[in-house]
Amino acid sequence: MKTKGLSAFNLILGFDCSAVAASCAVIDCESGKVIAQGSVNTKITHSQSLMPLTESVLKAAGLTFADIDAFAVSKGPGSFTGLRIGVSVVKGLAYSLSKPVCGVSTLLAHAHNLIELDCTACAVMDARRGEFYNALFRIQGAQITRLTPDRAITAEDLAKELKHHDNVILIGDGAELAHHVLTTVNSQSDWQLSTVNCQAVGVCFAAVSENAESEFTTAAALMPVYIRRPQAEREAEERKQTS
Repeated sequence: MKTKGLSAFNLILGFDCSAVAASCAVIDCESGKVIAQGSVNTKITHSQSLMPLTESVLKAAGLTFADIDAFAVSKGPGSFTGLRIGVSVVKGLAYSLSKPVCGVSTLLAHAHNLIELDCTACAVMDARRGEFYNALFRIQGAQITRLTPDRAITAEDLAKELKHHDNVILIGDGAELAHHVLTTVNSQSDWQLSTVNCQAVGVCFAAVSENAESEFTTAAALMPVYIRRPQAEREAEERKQTS
């Protein structure tokens, strides 16, 4: 795919910890190719699994951290704990190596995994409490156009919106659940379901694409984006209101 072609950035190492699986990938910006990638979905936490996974991916590519020119990470929405771990790891690496970083929308990164298709990408993650984190993107000619902001939305409202779009593909850790719920709301739908499972590749390409939404910056400036407040805070407020 086309990238910014920034000569200063040749190799990008991207991470995603926004959902149950953790993943990382290395891309070559000059060629637009994926050099190496990997994901892990185990019972141990991302804080335990991410660095061993990254080291194995770099080893498979014959690279070290010193060879990486910049880092990218999904900054949200997603699991609050996962986002904090991913962003913290990237901040630490970027700071220690004096390398730039780019935080990208998790949902935009999902859409980049469908870049070779002409479709409406419906990126969905399970936000619980009857809602999905979602954004819609139009993909045509290997170009992505954002149709909605990142948001939390009910299945009913999302189903109404999708009626106005053609060739819809659901992608993301909530895609299977969303497909089940949405087709229950609208049994006449023909929405497709993607099973792409290495989100970090999309993170890398979202960071360096020609229409990237975020710039590379310093480790200190990188922050997660939650969209909603943590569940513990929301539940505490609800208890306070009912007491």
